[in-house]
Amino acid sequence: MYSFLELSEKFNEEFDHRHFPKTPASLYEPGNYFLNLGGKRIRPVMCLLGNEMFSDIHPDAYQLANAVELFHNFTLVHDDMMDAAHLRRGKTTVHIKYGDSTALLVGDVMMIRAYEYIQKIQSSHLSKILQIFNTTAKEVCEGQQLDMDFEKMEKVNLDEYIHMITLKTSVLLAASLEMGAIIGGASENNCKQLYEFGKKIGIAFQVQDDYLDAFGDAALFGKEPGGDIKQNKKTFLLIHALEVASAKQKAELLELMKTDKPDKVDKVLEIFKACKVGEWAESLKVKYVNEAFAHLENIAVVEKRKQPVIELAHYLMNRTK
Repeated sequence: MYSFLELSEKFNEEFDHRHFPKTPASLYEPGNYFLNLGGKRIRPVMCLLGNEMFSDIHPDAYQLANAVELFHNFTLVHDDMMDAAHLRRGKTTVHIKYGDSTALLVGDVMMIRAYEYIQKIQSSHLSKILQIFNTTAKEVCEGQQLDMDFEKMEKVNLDEYIHMITLKTSVLLAASLEMGAIIGGASENNCKQLYEFGKKIGIAFQVQDDYLDAFGDAALFGKEPGGDIKQNKKTFLLIHALEVASAKQKAELLELMKTDKPDKVDKVLEIFKACKVGEWAESLKVKYVNEAFAHLENIAVVEKRKQPVIELAHYLMNRTK
């Protein structure tokens, strides 16, 4: 058995090669540029972890992991355009560097390449994995649309936001584990429990992501500070602040959301701190982590086989970038 970090290294070795032809360079070089930015590559490693929990890692798990990583990068290229983001992983985004039209096509070709990798999986698992992959891909798009819809809405409650995050972020983490488990020969119930573990960890992951976007070190996080605040995103932090703020603070927050003043981020963060949203976010993260581990406990394999997944969870919850 490999640890989480060992599997990360093994996947990076597998993935770090050209995934596109050489021509037309005007399309494929921007794709290579984005893939070479690296990133945490958590989702593909979750495919390997899901497989390893139930059996030795099958070569199909690497084909699946490649597909998941390409799909995830497709979503990032397009998300950056929709968010008007200038930085991704501390580097210039594709649409800023190469233009919107090229960025659209780069994302599209990444998605097509993902399906080419899935096609290589042995036929006995292919139908089930395609079903999960397609459902997940659709849900991620639904989550992204809801995220954009929320920007135009004056009020979004916590349940609505959690539903959106589940679609946009959690289901891909959960599906990566489940699809890997299918390749590993897991039972239907074990697959279900592992999926639910991934879903809950995904929500906790997003709580951490929202926190880091507001309060993290930009040099470590690789994104512009306060990006969510500038975009008026209804994050965990903003939703809670609007719920607990005084009438004066709430009025100021709502007014700040209508402006693009240079001090907008600083002023919103002052209100966040006054409302203690950082402490609240930490307690919410712990709640979802505990729920995730309850599902992990229900998986019928020896504890030793769960250890790499536990390592992954601790890594995600203690990250600073």
